[in-house]
Amino acid sequence: MASVNDVVIKIGTVNGTGSASANGLLRKAIFRMGIPVVGKNYFPSNIQGLPTWYEIRVTGKGYQSRSNRVDVMVAMNAQTYAQDMAEVEPGGWLIYDSTWPRSQMLNRPDITVIGIPFSRLCNEQFEGARARILMKNIAYVGAIAALLDIDLDIITKLLEETFATKAHLIESNMQAIRLGYDYALAHVVCPLPMRVEAMDATNGNIIIDGNTAAGLGCMYAGATVGAWYPITPSTSLMDAFRSFCERYRIDPKTGKNNYAIIQAEDELAAIGMVLGAAWNGARSFTPTSGPGISLMSEFIGFAYYAEIPTVIFDVQRTGPSTGMPTRTQQCDLISCAFASHGDTKHVLLFPADPSECFHTAVQAFDLAERLQTPVIVMSDLDIGMNDWMIPELEWDENYVPDRGKVLGAAELEKMEEFHRYLDVDGDGIPYRTLPGVHPKGSYFTRGSGHTKYGSYTEDSAAYQGVVDRLLVKWETARAMLPKPEIRYAKQNRIGLLTIGSGDGACKEALDRLTTQNVGLNYCRIKAFPFADEVKQFIEQHDIVYVVEQNRDAQLRTLLINDIGSKQAKLVPLLHYNGMPINAGFVVTRVLEEIAKGQAA
Repeated sequence: MASVNDVVIKIGTVNGTGSASANGLLRKAIFRMGIPVVGKNYFPSNIQGLPTWYEIRVTGKGYQSRSNRVDVMVAMNAQTYAQDMAEVEPGGWLIYDSTWPRSQMLNRPDITVIGIPFSRLCNEQFEGARARILMKNIAYVGAIAALLDIDLDIITKLLEETFATKAHLIESNMQAIRLGYDYALAHVVCPLPMRVEAMDATNGNIIIDGNTAAGLGCMYAGATVGAWYPITPSTSLMDAFRSFCERYRIDPKTGKNNYAIIQAEDELAAIGMVLGAAWNGARSFTPTSGPGISLMSEFIGFAYYAEIPTVIFDVQRTGPSTGMPTRTQQCDLISCAFASHGDTKHVLLFPADPSECFHTAVQAFDLAERLQTPVIVMSDLDIGMNDWMIPELEWDENYVPDRGKVLGAAELEKMEEFHRYLDVDGDGIPYRTLPGVHPKGSYFTRGSGHTKYGSYTEDSAAYQGVVDRLLVKWETARAMLPKPEIRYAKQNRIGLLTIGSGDGACKEALDRLTTQNVGLNYCRIKAFPFADEVKQFIEQHDIVYVVEQNRDAQLRTLLINDIGSKQAKLVPLLHYNGMPINAGFVVTRVLEEIAKGQAA
């Protein structure tokens, strides 16, 4: 195996031993060399003691999805050594801590095993058990740097930036890195045939996770109220929003906060708080995951019928029930699309990466207020908590929040009478008022028991009239939402369709399939209800492969339900083991389905 800037490094350690800092140092150093890189973190749901892995994909072509191979495995956890060794691609390399011998049975003839005594080297140089554990992980950074030809000067610079005010930490970390680096140079032919080489492909890019980007987007969108109950993998979104508000939402004259963030006692309370804030005119939101959506459902339905705008971020994880909270899926599509009891339909937005998390957050608040309804942003753990390389975020300084049909005091003064739920314009969206603006703007706020004039009722005809008007709004929303991304390889009769984090794997798969003379047209859906362009894309193909990350083909079900697509035309390609989807899966499944069709 010989290549330049096409290598996957996977590091197996024990959770809570400081490996995150070491792994981040490696990824940043490669990025600083101008080489596109992404990081995927596979961590346990406890705090300390269980196995954890971090995968660094170096990809000169700039692919964003997880790879389906491991070229270099750093096996630092004795409990997972056999498992780690089994993952290495034939012709690859496994590096382990040779302070303790490994059984000859734990070897493979088709890979190269490199033993480096990290523990012994660090035990000889550092005092204290904790320091030795931490420095052992830093030492493997040095070994990988030597083996892959990573610029040691860049690593040094990163340490100086990280510990700018703590010179002793710079010195100790560099000492550990040198231990691994010098040992590898002295005992192994360096660099390996698979190595990295400086490029100029990262200028104008940053590395960020989706939750941080979404939190930043909420602040730029003008959100001032956030309430949530902590749940993996969405908690860091609110943490990010708080950190940005603490820097930029403090009144310079009074020193008082211009925002409110509340940790509620549960998810039901959290959604109630943000709905109260939204009813009062604030831009509000709550981040959660699948179990939180379940608890919020009744209030989500209330907001749908009372027409209160707010934004919900569902950072999806595996389910059902508590599931595996640190693994990823797209398994909340149906539960979010129809959240609550009764006849409800909710607007869903599907960002594909952290850049879209930022921009989609802003779109979500505008759409929520234009449509006067909850808008749910459907992210997932892969997007939300992993490290992605994206273009630097840009902001339009002329942006003005779209508050939708909100009547002010002057407008209300001129009106003879205000009716909260009356469809004046024929688009299904009534006019609304904010509390205290003008006496004429008052109305009765209630769930499903109101008339189109905003008064209390239990009359069946009046109820049905409001429910039917909400369907008119639904069709209005269809034209307002982000359009799908559609690409044509050629005018053939087979298409590939996906949402969200499936985008990176599908685009890489399309490139691979092209080398095998298989060209597919491509559609990435960005919102529900589905745009007319999605319906047109499906109708002009004989077969459309629907790639999604759940067991029950939930996206396919929504397509059939919302736009009447024929079931036989939509072939599900389902990935739902909790790991981020990879291009190899898509390629294999597409070729299998094509072969079935040819054999039929």
